[in-house]
Amino acid sequence: MKAFLKNVLAAAGAFFIAVVVISVLVSIVRKESSTIPFGDKVAVVEIEGIITDSSEISRTIEEYGERDDIKAVIVRIDSPGGAVGPSQEIYKEVRRLKERKKVVISMGAVAASGGYYIAVAGDKIVANPGTITGSIGVVIEFINVEDLFKKIGLKGYTVKSGKFKDTGSPFKPMSAEEEKLLQEVVTDVHGQFIDAVSEGRGIEREKVEGIADGRILSGAQALKLGLVDTLGNLADAINLGAELGGIKGKPSVIYPERPRGLWRFLSEDSITRTLGNFFMPGVRIMYILPDIAH
Repeated sequence: MKAFLKNVLAAAGAFFIAVVVISVLVSIVRKESSTIPFGDKVAVVEIEGIITDSSEISRTIEEYGERDDIKAVIVRIDSPGGAVGPSQEIYKEVRRLKERKKVVISMGAVAASGGYYIAVAGDKIVANPGTITGSIGVVIEFINVEDLFKKIGLKGYTVKSGKFKDTGSPFKPMSAEEEKLLQEVVTDVHGQFIDAVSEGRGIEREKVEGIADGRILSGAQALKLGLVDTLGNLADAINLGAELGGIKGKPSVIYPERPRGLWRFLSEDSITRTLGNFFMPGVRIMYILPDIAH
């Protein structure tokens, strides 16, 4: 019986290793085949979900910018926004890319707040009529558990270096002075958003201020306000990118390679990152739809 179990475990281990090796080899082959320089291409960058990190997307954008065979890049956004810092970093990379390639933004189901912040860096914006966009605003939210702790007999203690160091602590009420300080930060970051929209869309700042109150808009409404350029789907955005990039006929389209199957599961760190962001203490300022931020 022991010998049988030993053989089964050995076979299972060998199978597991074989699957991992095959997954890696397939990923390498696909990646190499997708970078063969043959004809002009349109590349797609995908920004999906809540934006908490910019490194992978920025790296992909940078790689596409260095390729001579890529004449246009489609930035496909399906995101309610996210943290301010990563949103601004991706925005900056798209701006930098636009100096070398034609950049068309394609909006999916939602491209709001931080998602829209990134969008205004492109040459053109294509939205579906029912895309949820806009939400030009900033939010900081806190949870206060002081009353809950009192009910269950717990008390939180803080040792700090300055009077504002524990601003937003869940263990104490926020003072008027702390609220004023945070409001000033929100107002400043909100102004940065308004400036980006005004510059990117060529709209007077005063007009942007009139709609920069966090309201959401449909793609059709955004078109009337000049926040997007045209209505259409991803295929329309790809065709527009090809046209702007001077590509004749039907364009070849490439997507960033993603690990698949078991290898993707083994290499995936999004769950860890998401949990880390959720439980991360301190002040977090967000370009995000309010319902998603809860």
